[in-house]
Amino acid sequence: MLINRLSANSSSRWLHTTAGARYFGPCKTAEKTFDKILVANRGEIACRVIRTAKKMGIRTVAVYSDADANALFVREADEAWRVGPAPTSQSYLNVEAIMEAISASGAQAVHPGYGFLSENASFVKRLDSAGIAFIGPKEYAMAAMGDKIQSKIIAKQAGVNTIPGFDGVVRDAEHAVEIAEEIGYPVMLKASAGGGGKGMRIAHSAQQVREGFKLASDEAQSSFGDSRILVEKFIEEPRHIEIQIIADSQGNVLWLPERECSIQRRNQKVIEEAPSTHLDAETRRKMGEQAVALARNVGYNSAGTVEFLVDKYRNFYFLEMNTRLQVEHPITEYITGFDLVEEMIRSAAGLPLTTTDQNAVQINGWAIESRVYAEDPEKYLPSIGTLSKYQEPRSWQRENDVRCDSGISEGSEISMYYDPMICKLSTHGPTRADAIATMSHALDRYLIKGVTHNIPLLRDVIASADFGAGHTTTGFLAEHYPQGFKGHRLTAETATQLAAVSAALQCIRQARESSGRAADHIVLEAHVSLDLDAAAVNLQGTSSFSASVEFAGNEYASSTMSQLEVAWDIDMPFVQVRHKAKDITLQFLDPLPLGFRVQFMGTKFDIDVLSPRQRELMQLMKEKEQLDTSKMVLSPMPGTIVSVAVKPGDAVSEGMQVAVVEAMKMQNVLRAPRAGTVRAVHVSRGATVNGDDILIELE
Repeated sequence: MLINRLSANSSSRWLHTTAGARYFGPCKTAEKTFDKILVANRGEIACRVIRTAKKMGIRTVAVYSDADANALFVREADEAWRVGPAPTSQSYLNVEAIMEAISASGAQAVHPGYGFLSENASFVKRLDSAGIAFIGPKEYAMAAMGDKIQSKIIAKQAGVNTIPGFDGVVRDAEHAVEIAEEIGYPVMLKASAGGGGKGMRIAHSAQQVREGFKLASDEAQSSFGDSRILVEKFIEEPRHIEIQIIADSQGNVLWLPERECSIQRRNQKVIEEAPSTHLDAETRRKMGEQAVALARNVGYNSAGTVEFLVDKYRNFYFLEMNTRLQVEHPITEYITGFDLVEEMIRSAAGLPLTTTDQNAVQINGWAIESRVYAEDPEKYLPSIGTLSKYQEPRSWQRENDVRCDSGISEGSEISMYYDPMICKLSTHGPTRADAIATMSHALDRYLIKGVTHNIPLLRDVIASADFGAGHTTTGFLAEHYPQGFKGHRLTAETATQLAAVSAALQCIRQARESSGRAADHIVLEAHVSLDLDAAAVNLQGTSSFSASVEFAGNEYASSTMSQLEVAWDIDMPFVQVRHKAKDITLQFLDPLPLGFRVQFMGTKFDIDVLSPRQRELMQLMKEKEQLDTSKMVLSPMPGTIVSVAVKPGDAVSEGMQVAVVEAMKMQNVLRAPRAGTVRAVHVSRGATVNGDDILIELE
């Protein structure tokens, strides 16, 4: 079914993102390229491609699944075609349906975005046969470099530094064990045809290789339709640093300054920055030249990314080449001024790059990207739901110093069928310190309600001393949160700030409820309940307060605060606080029976603000008994059951695999919480489950 969308009917958010063209300057293309292109993708990357296409005067065609019928990218395209139901195999990976949409719409070219068909060489071959331009590399280059096994062989031939490993196809789990023991542990098992952290496992023993091989190959088959796995040495304490290349069909190839992508979870990038604090000019040049040599060796055109692992001595090793636009490309655009999508379109149209002079490529300032996901940051599990409130941060200290690449708006649905990314939030500044400060402010001003999100983790990492000093490796999250991330841990300073500001907010609320405006002067004696201790707060003032804060326990020292300025507009979620010439932003999220919920330093806190008498009575109340789940296996997220390994009557040991649940293309192993006998199994393979559903019970 064809949906006509005229650009004049675009949403108000489209008007906001149009200004994003200034992130990388005005259109540089005066020559003829294409009249109409189809974007074979969804979400934020579809919106991103549409934005540049419109800037270049090109009409756009979207394809969508039933789950995305009302999505933002569908509304922003000039026209849209349905390609199937929600599952990706029946929609965004449905080549026949997409080819029909291309033919019916009259599109002359296809931009694949990233993921889905972006690295599918057979799809490129189909387009070539139909006379449709693919906005990406040629089929032969994609086939060569998209296969991690073949690309490693090609990299060696091109003189690129490579990681020790097995160059052929791994036959099965036992073959993988043989290779691992020959190379030496730890090893990395990863999908030959994949990327984005899917189909990847680190193994430190033969048993972990066997388990990891099955999970990695299953994920690879599910995500990429190719179960082949390769095995190579895992470089410990590495940094993940990549070089962006752009090339045209006339033999011109440029390398652009690096992106560091070391902050990762489950081998998926979380925070990236450009350039890297670790590289010097000489290492940067060598990595860039090797990336160009690799591209030239396969006759590469379009945008591509050569990924390296770099050790603490700046030795670097080829990891893989992504033959597509990279998720984190906005930070490269920030520091170079290139519009990478425009360069891709030019290359596909047979035009040269906008510049062919390597010396013209310069580094302008510093940029950081935070990937905002709908997921529980403590368990790294996806969250689904409707965005009941959604407000993206805007520029702060300089024009366009905040960039939001998203494909959603308030009321959008986060579905179990697709990647849970909400937005790529990027910031830019003249220095790294400026970019970090702007990112902290932007995260504090990002309002998301309706789904759980990972802003608490992003904010904590950005504020950490090690990140500020540039001490980052791929093990950063595991090292800094060995017991898992549990939210911002209050310090003496932040606990005092939160207690005093909470008391001030309660004063302001009470004054507004009683008179509809702020009182002339407020005096309050209250107990403010935080995570660990209650604080006795004596507060007085109006918009500028003085407060004494005394904690009941020994966790924090008592202190006095003066000139605490609190600005909170009626019906607005953002609370602006200034103390000691330092600005702090809180979000007032929800009222609670005895207080309210706020977001502070990225983390949500349920705050009780009690009078002395309320505090006294609360201590006499019994706590509600908690449900005993020690004999249950619960679903950690909404998803689909891939396998169930037990049946009623089976004996299980603690930690034994009992089921696998898949959500958003990632498989999660569920294990027995204790030894015992299976009393009941409530699900079977293929069943759809919700978060916290009881799957298996033990006696």
